[in-house]
Amino acid sequence: MDILAQMLDRVRLGGTLLFHFELGHPWHLELPARPYALFHYVSRGSATLAVGQGQEIQMTEGDLVVMTRGEPHVFYSDRRAKPLRIIDIDRASSRFGIIRHGSRVKPHSTMICGNFTVSRPTFGSVLELLPPVLLLRRTTDGEWLEAILRRMVSESALDRPGQRVVLSRLTEVLFVEVLRSWISSLSPGQGGWLGAISDPHIGPALKLIHENPERPWTLSGLGHRVGLGRSAFSERFTRLVGQSVQRYVIERRMAEAAFLLETSHESIAQIASQVGYETAAAFSKLFHRHNGQSPGRYRAARREGRSQLDHSELQISN
Repeated sequence: MDILAQMLDRVRLGGTLLFHFELGHPWHLELPARPYALFHYVSRGSATLAVGQGQEIQMTEGDLVVMTRGEPHVFYSDRRAKPLRIIDIDRASSRFGIIRHGSRVKPHSTMICGNFTVSRPTFGSVLELLPPVLLLRRTTDGEWLEAILRRMVSESALDRPGQRVVLSRLTEVLFVEVLRSWISSLSPGQGGWLGAISDPHIGPALKLIHENPERPWTLSGLGHRVGLGRSAFSERFTRLVGQSVQRYVIERRMAEAAFLLETSHESIAQIASQVGYETAAAFSKLFHRHNGQSPGRYRAARREGRSQLDHSELQISN
C-alpha cells in the first residue's frame, strides 16, 4: 500500500488560479487571512514575503511558497510603498485575473497566485502536518512546477467548456508534486507520519497499521514485524511520528471510520467492527470524544454539507 496515495485518493482536493500579478518597483501587496491554503509562484524577478511577527523570506524567480493555514501576509519590493490590499480574493468564477501594480520601472516581477482546498475526512489533515509557510526553492529538476503552472495559465486564458474541472485537476497535480518535494526535503523527525514514511523501520510499521487498522496492534508485535525490540521501536516511532503508537492507531481508526460514515451505507455497528471495536457503544463513545459528534450526527452533517457543495458546484457550472 502507498500510504500517501491512499490518503490523497480519499480526500477531496480542489483549488484554482486566482491572480496573475505584474509588478513594477516599488510595489507592495497585502493579502488577508483566508480559510484555505494559498500558493504564490514567482515566475519572474524577485519578492520579499513577510509573515507574522517580522518573519521575512526573500524569494527569487522559480520559488514557490504555500501559506498552508491561509494566514495574512504581504509581498513587496519596497515595504514603504503604498500597499494594494487584495480584498476580493474569493471568486466563484475560475477566470484568471491579471493585476498590475506599481510603476513601470524595471526590473519587473511577476507572480502567480492560487489556492488549495482540502475537504472530506482525512487522517491527520495533510495541511495540518505541513509548516505554516512551506517554501520550495527553485531546483534544477523543477521543470515540473513551471510546466504545470504554464498549463494552468494557458487554460485560464481561454473560456472553454470544462475549464473549471481542468483547473481543479491541474491544481491537484500541483499539490501532490509540492507535497512530494517537501517530503523529500525532510530530515529525520520532521513532518510527522508523512516524514516517517521513508524510515526503514517506521515506514513498514505505518504501512501495517494503515492496511489493517482494526487489528489489536501492540508495541511488541509491531516491533517484531519491523525488526526492532519493543523499547527501541516505541522510542523511534514516537520520535519520528510525533505521537505514540497507541495514539496513532486510534487516530487511524477514527479516520477510517469517518471515511466510511461519509462514503458508505453500512450501519454504525458494522463500521465499529471494521475499525476494531467489539461494540457500537464503545466505538461511538470514542468517536464522539475524538470528533465532538456522535457517529450518526457526523454522518448526517457530512452528507448535508456534501449535498450543499454539490448543489453550489452545479450552479457555478451552469
